[in-house]
Amino acid sequence: MKPLNGVMISGREVLPLVEGGKGISVSNGESSGAWAAAGGVGTFSGVNADSYSETGEHIAQIYHGRTRRERHEELLAYAVAGGIQQAQVAYERAGGEGRIHMNVLWEMAAAERVLHGVLQGAKGLIHGVTCGAGMPYRIAEISARYGVYYYPIVSSARAFRALWKRAYHRFREWLGGVVYEDPWLAGGHNGLTNSEDPNNPEPPYPRVRDLRRLMSEFGLAETPIFMAGGVWYLREWTHWIDNPELGPIAFQFGTRPLLTQESPIPEVWKRKLLTLEDGEVLLNRFSPTGFYSSAVRNSFLRELEERSARQVAYSVEALGEHIAPFQVGARNRIVYLTPHDREAAERWVAQGFGEALRTPDSTLIFVTREKALEIRTDQINCMGCLSACLFSNWAQNEAGTTGKKADPRSFCIQKTLQAIRHSDDIEFQLMFAGKNAYRFGTDPFYANGYIPMVRELVERLETGD
Repeated sequence: MKPLNGVMISGREVLPLVEGGKGISVSNGESSGAWAAAGGVGTFSGVNADSYSETGEHIAQIYHGRTRRERHEELLAYAVAGGIQQAQVAYERAGGEGRIHMNVLWEMAAAERVLHGVLQGAKGLIHGVTCGAGMPYRIAEISARYGVYYYPIVSSARAFRALWKRAYHRFREWLGGVVYEDPWLAGGHNGLTNSEDPNNPEPPYPRVRDLRRLMSEFGLAETPIFMAGGVWYLREWTHWIDNPELGPIAFQFGTRPLLTQESPIPEVWKRKLLTLEDGEVLLNRFSPTGFYSSAVRNSFLRELEERSARQVAYSVEALGEHIAPFQVGARNRIVYLTPHDREAAERWVAQGFGEALRTPDSTLIFVTREKALEIRTDQINCMGCLSACLFSNWAQNEAGTTGKKADPRSFCIQKTLQAIRHSDDIEFQLMFAGKNAYRFGTDPFYANGYIPMVRELVERLETGD
């Protein structure tokens, strides 16, 4: 294993070891502050971060607004207050060591308002902002305004070219680095495009090499690239270290920091990570963001798979092969299916999946009455956590809607991510994880259920393991 040399990140030479930011308070001030204190870069989530009362008790995010717009404003107030508090905790825990970054999603609700609110309220406490999930053109301008470095998350050189040409070239001095997040290996939302095959992963080295070549063309040969997704043992990446073809490289860890003493996730979640097997993490497209995402294939994901499998195309009038009438909804309105699909629909109804819900793609899915009620209730209770939501059809525009039918094949992401973080229900909630999460069960570092401190993990990573 080659020695790890320091890399200039956000104005200071630190270990090239970065804690990946995970949403809905899964990486918080405690974990990121500990990571920075160990000499690396800690990253707390600025996506609806937790807030605390004056006595230190967690403040549950409860919504009282009667309309989506009112609840949206409540959500933003929670987000800004939580982001400021987590930055304060991280800064104190770091003790002046390492660097503190905040992670945000460009497609989250009112990302720009949240950024302005947190960066203003936590001025001097945050050294960098990482931002992905979309094309964050304005992250450069906003970060520069507060004297904070910015780190766009991309999955290809092509994406970075677009960002640089449109906006980043005007704020080059505040570009702290570029995060390459591998779309096949990383946990959470991934930047897999329609031209890429989710079942055919490409090796990351050529993609990062292409990114570096492009950055060099722009005069960014010494700007660090963070390799994110699929990094477990650094000894497996030694050919990346001090490689002139790649330039300065740091390694970002999203999944491994979940299993530390400072990680805020529930103990039952930590224990589940120790039992995962290869193949239990699924790259899927159920997210209401429209992006692919990577999560543990528990009962929550299996129900979504089964829900979409019970699906048929329909027509509102007899047309082509769609000649078989079928009654839908409380008013028994007639739609037309193919004879084959009507047989399937009648079979599902007989099995208890008697509610047929329309999708934006002129299809019907079949669910139980209880599941239909849950879906409709969640759609009604939407608090506008995304810039545009497929599940509820919310959008943060003047109309407050995408203009499309709400999609019952998806789910309320805010509800489930809050639930898995703040309860012991890990089976019926969304559990994001990287593809390599199964390696907890085979890594001797975690033998007999051992859960290390963050400092121990960082020291272990430095050895190559």
